[in-house]
Amino acid sequence: MEVQAQSQIQQCDVLVIGGGPAGSTIAPLLVEKGYKVVLLDRARHPRFHIGESLLPANLPLFERLGVAEEVKAIGMVKPGAEFVSTTHGMAQVFHFAEAWDKSMPHAYQVQRAEFDTVLIRNAARKGVEVHEGCKATAVEFLGDENVQVRARHEDGREQTWQARFLVDASGRDTFLANRFGIKHRNPKHNSSAIYGHFAGAKRHEGAAEGNITIFWFEHGWFWFIPMPNDVTSVGMVLWPYHMKTKGARSLEQFLRDGIATCPPLAERLKDAQLVHPVEATGNFSYVSERNHGRNYLLLGDAYAFIDPVFSSGVWLAMNSGVIGAETIDACLREPARAGHALQRFDQLMRLGPREFSWFIYRITNPIMRDFFMYPKNIFRVKEALLSVLAGDIFGKTPIWRSILIFKGLYYLASLGQPRRAFMAWKQRRFNIRKVDDPAVYNA
Repeated sequence: MEVQAQSQIQQCDVLVIGGGPAGSTIAPLLVEKGYKVVLLDRARHPRFHIGESLLPANLPLFERLGVAEEVKAIGMVKPGAEFVSTTHGMAQVFHFAEAWDKSMPHAYQVQRAEFDTVLIRNAARKGVEVHEGCKATAVEFLGDENVQVRARHEDGREQTWQARFLVDASGRDTFLANRFGIKHRNPKHNSSAIYGHFAGAKRHEGAAEGNITIFWFEHGWFWFIPMPNDVTSVGMVLWPYHMKTKGARSLEQFLRDGIATCPPLAERLKDAQLVHPVEATGNFSYVSERNHGRNYLLLGDAYAFIDPVFSSGVWLAMNSGVIGAETIDACLREPARAGHALQRFDQLMRLGPREFSWFIYRITNPIMRDFFMYPKNIFRVKEALLSVLAGDIFGKTPIWRSILIFKGLYYLASLGQPRRAFMAWKQRRFNIRKVDDPAVYNA
């Protein structure tokens, strides 16, 4: 990076790259602690994004950020999650009100264009210096433990900031992980996604209208996320080998053909019309070798992305902003505590993906499907499972003994059905095998 005159370099305490849920959470929390914070976002809000289903654990954080009423105004109440298994010929609904902690009985479904706008505008109101339409292009870690980031505005202007701490909240752009060469496919999971927004989709009646529905099908699973104003997000998460069968079909046709293979979903979409172009993404699950350095943090999807079957993405991103703010404050105020603070940050950042992933890796296993279709609350395992589905894994809710029992019951069931368990393991190995990235990600 070219050295610029010192007068041209803008100074701040913390520079945040990315104005999604992670960046727009950590930035105002750091301002509250007395730091000068600059946030750069390459896009302008509102802008389209997937990941519209939130978790109950988000609700206390909305209150803390001061956006609870704004989110409520744009959200559809989500009292639970429904899983539909054509193999079992039935559906099972999990209500968040039945989780261990009864104080978070619902979440919201939101259009991310509106939700992310609420968060980034709140950050600006709280005193964050926000630059939209400003893309970070280069980074240099200086010998004096500061960091410089060069960025380009939409009008072509280039600007450089020097900060004491850098936060990478760039999402799937993975700004730092790409530059460090530390981003890798998740070897334990591999999937792609195709998705679009529909109007006129058939929903459940009453309070159940806002439930997210997960439909299993032969090549993966579908999401069905009802949102306000008669907009429903529908996505097909599939194994790479099936993505490769797209051939000359358009993304829209490939999605529609996939929907047709899942009769319960096809029935709910038979009178629906597409209202947003179908999009796709590959390499859906990845992880970085590390999530921090002496003067930088990787938050949310900038660190790792896991399969979205349990709607954990926004919650993990925002929670990483909370623990990230605490970590940076400790590092800057008490340098002697920096090592301990960064170690704690690392542990908490790995906790979420690890606990969700145990279920994600097994959610298409027929034995696990049996557990989801016929849940029992022996030793309060159903309440504990619901707590995980609600995102209640970072607090003091005493769920872990019951979660351990749930895992033990699953392993015992697998030992009791060795041939079924072996065939499921073999099928999963086949499903997640690496396939040459198909050139199918353009509409």
